[in-house]
Amino acid sequence: MADGTERRVAEHYAHGALERAILEALAAAGVDPDRLAPQDLAPVDEFHIGGRQATIDLAARLGLAPGMRLLDVGSGLGGASRHFAQAHGCLVTGIDLTEEFVRVAEGLARRVGLAGRVSYRCGSALALPFGPAEFDGATMLHVGMNIGDKAALFAEVRRVLRPGGVFAVYDVMREGDEGALRFPVPWASDPATSFLETPAAYRRLLEAAGFEVRAERNRRDSAIAFFRRLGEETARRGGPPPLGLHIVMGATAAQKIANMADALERGVIAPTEIVCRAA
Repeated sequence: MADGTERRVAEHYAHGALERAILEALAAAGVDPDRLAPQDLAPVDEFHIGGRQATIDLAARLGLAPGMRLLDVGSGLGGASRHFAQAHGCLVTGIDLTEEFVRVAEGLARRVGLAGRVSYRCGSALALPFGPAEFDGATMLHVGMNIGDKAALFAEVRRVLRPGGVFAVYDVMREGDEGALRFPVPWASDPATSFLETPAAYRRLLEAAGFEVRAERNRRDSAIAFFRRLGEETARRGGPPPLGLHIVMGATAAQKIANMADALERGVIAPTEIVCRAA
């Protein structure tokens, strides 16, 4: 992915006053921002289909253990990384293109008392600022859709993993005609920064990078159920709750969600897990 594309991706996610917006929403929801637990942030800091439950489901397949050095590629606001640290005792490093996401992730980690177990860096997944075999495992949740050069991405992840290290991908992948996707969607405002691939392409590129694919799971049905529940809850409330991903997605949040849910229903896309090991 060219530098210009990475810049556009980072700009797509930038908010401008995200931490303040989250803290104000917490207060509006009746949560004291100065007495936070990691689960209090789950409605807003798990920016992937299925939210916290999807993170829990993925973690259950990884054999995570206390002290495990884990890299979270495209860590966003840090929700998944903080779950891995709190629930499994991992030492997690997150990396993300968007400077504001990194700053907010750091601030939220301090607020929930996890600053000593998670850390965040601003940088590119195509040039990871880490040494060879530095991590025991890696995760990537809803990131590959913004990266065109997945061969380079997977080669970099393999480089920083020790042999036998686990790598778990949970991405939106292409199932049908990509041209049928309507924009904006949560990961892109237009096709210029959307790089969907099929599960078969992921498997091929992962294997070429030195990974052995151990498991694959299509989560389309659970994703459709997730968005139907979300729609029902929004209708019942007469709008979104104070704290939710609409804060992160901005003014076009409703259209982004509607377009993604429509693509899921029509079989254009599906969130898919792939779990592999470094050879």
